[in-house]
Amino acid sequence: MKQKILIGTAGTPGRSTLEGISIVKQKQLQALEVEFVHGIKMSNSLAKEVGEKASKLNISLSVHAPYHINLNSKEKIKITASKKRILTSCERAHYLKAKYVVFHPGYYTSIDKEQTFENIKEQILDLQKQIKKHKYKVKLAPETTGKINVFGSLQEILDLQKQTKTSFCIDFSHLQAREQKNFNYDEIFSKIKHFKHIHAHFSGIEFSDKGERKHIRTPTSKIKELAKEILKNKTNITVINESPNPLLDSLKTKKIFESLGYEF
Repeated sequence: MKQKILIGTAGTPGRSTLEGISIVKQKQLQALEVEFVHGIKMSNSLAKEVGEKASKLNISLSVHAPYHINLNSKEKIKITASKKRILTSCERAHYLKAKYVVFHPGYYTSIDKEQTFENIKEQILDLQKQIKKHKYKVKLAPETTGKINVFGSLQEILDLQKQTKTSFCIDFSHLQAREQKNFNYDEIFSKIKHFKHIHAHFSGIEFSDKGERKHIRTPTSKIKELAKEILKNKTNITVINESPNPLLDSLKTKKIFESLGYEF
């Protein structure tokens, strides 16, 4: 079976999501992640319209839930609000026919890592029940994070997937910022190679000893490095570019894959 690689943008490259889907198709990309990171302003009716257009044009959609989420807060009201944001994102994703709902699970704060894991797991298990109750056809995708004081190491996310049966999102740039000198593609792919399809983020990234500082344009050398690993491991993957210019960097990524012999 042919390896399946999808390349796309974080957010719309157009003035609207509907226009963005047309642009993504015109540029011969295959995916778009609908961004609700600063709030969910899209109605269910618009989500349905967007989803129908994406299906017609064979563009794979995913959703990024709001940044303002902490399933490990000491304040119950903040956990409740976080879960509501995730569930509303799932509702929109359902109408969009988007498979994955990506989110950052939470912060360690003064709670130790083991208890943080258990707290987040408990909330995700409850979210899974509510998703099933509402019959949303979506998968939660907790994301690897780029700051050292934030829950979301590769092992934490994979353990969470194993114990809750969610999906996940691998942000390779976040892992580079988090692991720094210990960042190793061989180790990462050895842990994810048995999954049928990987949902991933990628961009250039600036970081300090505390981890991620900001996303930057994606260097050609970094794209080539990742592309070679994906092709070597025959990984089925969606790569969403999160640089300041995700359209141009997605097109560059596609061109590099083609130069390495992959046919979209």
